[in-house]
Amino acid sequence: QVQLVESGGGLVQPGGSLRLSCAASGFIFSINNMAWYRQAPGKEREWVGTISGAGSTSYPDSVTGRFTLSRDNAKNTMYLQMTSLKPEDTAVYYCNTYYYKRSYWGQGTQVTVSS
Repeated sequence: QVQLVESGGGLVQPGGSLRLSCAASGFIFSINNMAWYRQAPGKEREWVGTISGAGSTSYPDSVTGRFTLSRDNAKNTMYLQMTSLKPEDTAVYYCNTYYYKRSYWGQGTQVTVSS
């Protein structure tokens, strides 16, 4: 079955950097689009970026220039490199994929940006 497991979250100071990982299994990772989302307390889940199987990426304006998605198809793993972090980036970060028209989510990893 499809499984997505995020890791790498934690507490970081404003202006700092953090790299999240999403380990995937149960589907052909190399051909699937993968995405990151985040959800802050009291807010709706927000799209953070998408990466295609070939490595093409897209981002919302809120993270463009600060966040970078990448993937290692040999390791079935997607990454989210976050730089110049701001307190408003504090959220639970989730990875996501679609497989056979069904959406799958990981359990999430907490990122807290605070001094």
